[in-house]
Amino acid sequence: MTTSPILVSACLIGVRCRFDGETKEDPRVLKLAGENQLVPICPEQLAGLPTPRVRHEIVEGRVLSEHGKDNTEAFQRGAEEALKIARITGCRRAVLKARSPSCGKGEIYDGSFGGRLVKGNGVLAERLIEEGIAVATEDEI
Repeated sequence: MTTSPILVSACLIGVRCRFDGETKEDPRVLKLAGENQLVPICPEQLAGLPTPRVRHEIVEGRVLSEHGKDNTEAFQRGAEEALKIARITGCRRAVLKARSPSCGKGEIYDGSFGGRLVKGNGVLAERLIEEGIAVATEDEI
């Protein structure tokens, strides 16, 4: 039986694309590659944001940098580019980085940059869910 490809946050498979220029490689996600085609994406890089970059969190529906710059449009652009890749490659599932302002599902940081969590989804996660793509985080697989 052939499974559909899975869209994955590139940082989860060892790509150094996080805001701090590091990776969050996760063996649970890497294990998926044994039986599935993984399609790595970083919506923030797809939006043209640099790596490394300042931290961002969602505040009242807007994506703000830790210095107060509103980068909502860039995050939305990156989400649309990632969605385009999901469509082209036939991804109907995604495994995204938990708590990220782009990729988080179910809970994200509250915008205080103090490590507190609130219910919500990152920009890409929300867009994929709207599109009918099943989204999970690395903590849910």
